[in-house]
Amino acid sequence: MMVGMMIGRLTAPDPTQLQQIDVQPHGLVVWFNNEPTLHGEWVDGTLRMMLAAKGQPQNGQLKLNGKDVNWRVSQMDAGLMLTFVAARALKGDWAGTPQDGRWRLQVNLQE
Repeated sequence: MMVGMMIGRLTAPDPTQLQQIDVQPHGLVVWFNNEPTLHGEWVDGTLRMMLAAKGQPQNGQLKLNGKDVNWRVSQMDAGLMLTFVAARALKGDWAGTPQDGRWRLQVNLQE
């Protein structure tokens, strides 16, 4: 039994961890150690993304066409919630790709 538990630990993937957030001119680049399960939705002009990952709460601001967009990472029971809010309705897209042994999530915003 102990051998089975040790093998299970060795073959289990590392938990997904938020490593870094880079502010870009039209959104964010969010880095993880591996691919998170992700669910994103637009609600009343705001973007909410549920990420099955661990990490620290963070927040910040970026400029989109010279206007402020606030972003926040909050801890939830199922992982992390990344939220974008602005004084006007937002839209955009997101895409994830492996890069340099990590997972890169690019979030692009538009008015």
